[in-house]
Amino acid sequence: MVAFSVKNKVALVTGGVAGIGLGIAKELLKKGAKGVVLADINKKLAGKALQEIEETFGKNKAIYVETDVRSIEQFEEAFQKTLESFEHVDILVNNAGILDDSRWNDEVDINVKGTINGILLGFEKYLPTSRSGKQAVILNLSSTAGVKAFSNIPIYSSTKFAIHGMTLGWGDKVHYERTKVKVIAICPGPTQTNLLATMSGKNLGAPYEEQLAPNNSDLKTQTVEQCAAATLPVIELAETGTVWVIEGGEPPYQFILPDRFKLTEKIYVSNK
Repeated sequence: MVAFSVKNKVALVTGGVAGIGLGIAKELLKKGAKGVVLADINKKLAGKALQEIEETFGKNKAIYVETDVRSIEQFEEAFQKTLESFEHVDILVNNAGILDDSRWNDEVDINVKGTINGILLGFEKYLPTSRSGKQAVILNLSSTAGVKAFSNIPIYSSTKFAIHGMTLGWGDKVHYERTKVKVIAICPGPTQTNLLATMSGKNLGAPYEEQLAPNNSDLKTQTVEQCAAATLPVIELAETGTVWVIEGGEPPYQFILPDRFKLTEKIYVSNK
């Protein structure tokens, strides 16, 4: 598979006005992207994000589109605004998400349905026809909670496992051959964002709150900048259908599920 260069490319980033989403948008511009679209529901933070980008990269490098990813109509409008402003769209970063098991209906709708909406629009409609080069990229944001279950936030963990599964399914090479759209995922470990800072209490109650410290005691945190910088080589070099862990400020490494047909030792249910 040919490497993908972000230079002169256009990216649509959901959840793009803060945290990892904004960090990735800035890294894309740093690497020569033509423009970024910050698709987010948070209008209050949009002005600050656009100002930061303009001060660093100059004018006309970014726009904001108010977008609730749960609405496929609003998501489609974000794609249309992208084309109106930049003529092409080459990269979709499915970053929008929340961590709050106490609001699990919203959590599932945003994390799972929102990502599906993005993939359906990007993969089947906009990226194959409106990209500027020979291939395009969809980057999904899973989590280390999408490769290892966390007992304190089982619903959030389930949504990130779902994103992992979407990436493997849509990232199959048979789909790439018909669309020339790579589908890949990153699984950030604990990253210094508002999501991490406000985890306490965002669960199903006291028994789950008690598991917060044990689940996180041995995890190394990283800055947004470290996570975003490590994401760029994944976008440019990773094969479609691959999943990459980014944690502790270290380089990304691939997470590979075992092939059940190649298991050398099978554990069967037993009453012993």
